[in-house]
Amino acid sequence: MVEILSPGELNEQQDKEVKLKLYSLHGVQEYWIVNWQLKTLEIYRRTDAQLQLAATLLESDTLTSPLLPGFSTSIA
Repeated sequence: MVEILSPGELNEQQDKEVKLKLYSLHGVQEYWIVNWQLKTLEIYRRTDAQLQLAATLLESDTLTSPLLPGFSTSIA
């Protein structure tokens, strides 16, 4: 699941709390939250039956995922 944050504190709270819990409850294996303003990408992965923050990538980093073997892309 990929979410691109909309401007506003309420939108950010909904994506990082409400949707995170909902996706975790429904078995989503990985949830990426893109913050286009900060140029970051938060990766949440399923651990112990819930989604937990695994990494925060910056513009200079490369995104990979164990769910997508062979896939990689620059955050920039």
